[in-house]
Amino acid sequence: MFKPRLFAPGPTPVPEETLLELARPMFHHRTAEYRKMLEQLTADMQHIMQTKQAVFTITGSGSAAMEAAVASVVARGEKMIAVRAGKFGERWSDLGKTFGSSVVNVDVEWGTAITPQEVEDLLKQHPDAVALYTQHCETSTATVFDIEGIAKVVGKTKTLLVVDGITGVGALPFYMDKWGVDITVVGSQKALMLPAGLAFIACSEKAWKQIDATPPGALYNSLRAYKKSLATWDNPWTPANAMVRAALKSTGLIKAEGLEKVWAETRRRADALRAAAKALGLTLYSKSPSDSVTAINVPEGVDGEALPKVMANSFGVRVAGGQSQLKGKIVRFSHMGYTDAFDLLAAVSALEMALGKLGYKVEYGVGVAAAQKVLAKGC
Repeated sequence: MFKPRLFAPGPTPVPEETLLELARPMFHHRTAEYRKMLEQLTADMQHIMQTKQAVFTITGSGSAAMEAAVASVVARGEKMIAVRAGKFGERWSDLGKTFGSSVVNVDVEWGTAITPQEVEDLLKQHPDAVALYTQHCETSTATVFDIEGIAKVVGKTKTLLVVDGITGVGALPFYMDKWGVDITVVGSQKALMLPAGLAFIACSEKAWKQIDATPPGALYNSLRAYKKSLATWDNPWTPANAMVRAALKSTGLIKAEGLEKVWAETRRRADALRAAAKALGLTLYSKSPSDSVTAINVPEGVDGEALPKVMANSFGVRVAGGQSQLKGKIVRFSHMGYTDAFDLLAAVSALEMALGKLGYKVEYGVGVAAAQKVLAKGC
């Protein structure tokens, strides 16, 4: 029997006090009690997303907020640009097609990030694009994008910048207002240390001008409906009120720790894993590695589909394998959620033992030692 350690990039481990909130008796949502909770959660998410704009809480996964960011923004027949640098960039494209948008697909080599210059060139080719949709971190490739640089370029145009911050916000430095991001979407199940079930979205004034001029493309995920309800600290539909109550525990922990400190700790753990990989003779997949999730190339001669299974079944550490074209080629480790340095050392140890079990020549302990040296610097 093993203590389960979850290192997949979503869902991530959840604090005990948050889980205990979910075990409390159910309560009614159309009450002053719930409205006060929603008001507080909105303020907490404004801090985490670094925005003064209203943050809407949607019952659903992060994809629900992604859908709202398309259905409420781009009318049928209007043009949108979808940056496809991985599995979740492709989702923007799929959503656009579903809601009848004219989608310009921009395929970027997996493991690389689109540059601000490439975005500038794109917008010159498509000045009529309503919005450009991209990721903060492409989860499937563990690749981080220069959103600050991209925002500077997009901000000079009429086009909106819409960012999937699901695997970035809360773990990586992100300043929605300061950078000039027009729409940001976030999911509960990653850096926010919550189960899946809540999605968050915030929109700039520039974005609202477009939303107000766009015929409604959805009912449940209508941003206009959420804006109207939030005026009285309410939701337009039945909310996941128990999740909202629980969310306040996790966002409270983030505020108590300090957002910048959380970002720094995420970076430290990512650096530690990267040091461990190097010591083991392994290489990173991404050319622009994210701190929120790390992708490591499976070494030649090792069964890449078996590696995460052995880590989970033999050592209790659950990581994620590759998706789509990366299936069997990489393993991905999350640096988000309720984990600490010792959990990471356990994950590195499990990686060493699983590699050894699958025939890779390992000097046991070298990866752990390399990670310890990095982690010790922050103590």
